[in-house]
Amino acid sequence: MPKAKKLRRKQLNNVVVVSDLHCGCGMGLIHRDGVKLDAGGHYKPSRLQLQVFDWWEEFWGEWIPKVTHGEPYAVVVNGDSIEGVHHKATTPISANLEDQARVVFRILEPITELCEGRFFMVRGTPAHVGPDAYDEEKVARHLRAKQNTDGQYARFDLWLRVGGEKGGLVHFNHHIGTTASSHHETSAINAELGMAFCEAGRWRDEPPDIVVRSHRHRCAEVRLPSRNGYAVSFVTAAWQLKTPFLYKVAGGRMTLPQIGGSLIRMGDEELHTRHWVQ
Repeated sequence: MPKAKKLRRKQLNNVVVVSDLHCGCGMGLIHRDGVKLDAGGHYKPSRLQLQVFDWWEEFWGEWIPKVTHGEPYAVVVNGDSIEGVHHKATTPISANLEDQARVVFRILEPITELCEGRFFMVRGTPAHVGPDAYDEEKVARHLRAKQNTDGQYARFDLWLRVGGEKGGLVHFNHHIGTTASSHHETSAINAELGMAFCEAGRWRDEPPDIVVRSHRHRCAEVRLPSRNGYAVSFVTAAWQLKTPFLYKVAGGRMTLPQIGGSLIRMGDEELHTRHWVQ
């Protein structure tokens, strides 16, 4: 993967967002070399997992350098970096969380180098990452993610200002409501944006210009005119293939998995968003 250009100024103009890697799942993201298991065996990725990893390398090695124009960037992993052991699922490659951790370290350690340490992690779903996301906290500590004021390496939410002091404010959180109907796919996304402005107005705080959510594994965006150009709310795609659970869910039975990530970039006048989805 190519190295990002050295930071010429302190201003952060690019943020890359990925989420829902579900490393440790037989449908999740894993390096093409697989992983050596604690019991001495070796897990080799499936044909489809190899394709997803090829997309992962294309995303970081080709798309990100192009859309950031080779400029430095921060990275936010917006929850569910590991699969965990949950719901009596048979899809985890191992119930040993150390095995799962080795998968995510092999995936994300090169990314921390690409972003030169401007690396943040947001806590995901307790079923996957443990109560209070303590498993994700361990992962984030190992990867030396940026700590918040309470010393947490993986945080419940994240506020970032992109584009310097006069840039835009972005709020990251993993969770958002879901729907079984494609006709209402953007309802909760729009509601998150409205809620953000309502709360900010109530307490006379600055509202976010962009609201980022994940959890659904489906990318969608709502964009509305605002005084700062646009107010945007979007949900990221994922890096997990279709699990047996999804075949039973209304709205999921007919859908293909959406694999990809997103970029937030400060342009000449306002923040822009772009999404790479396969």
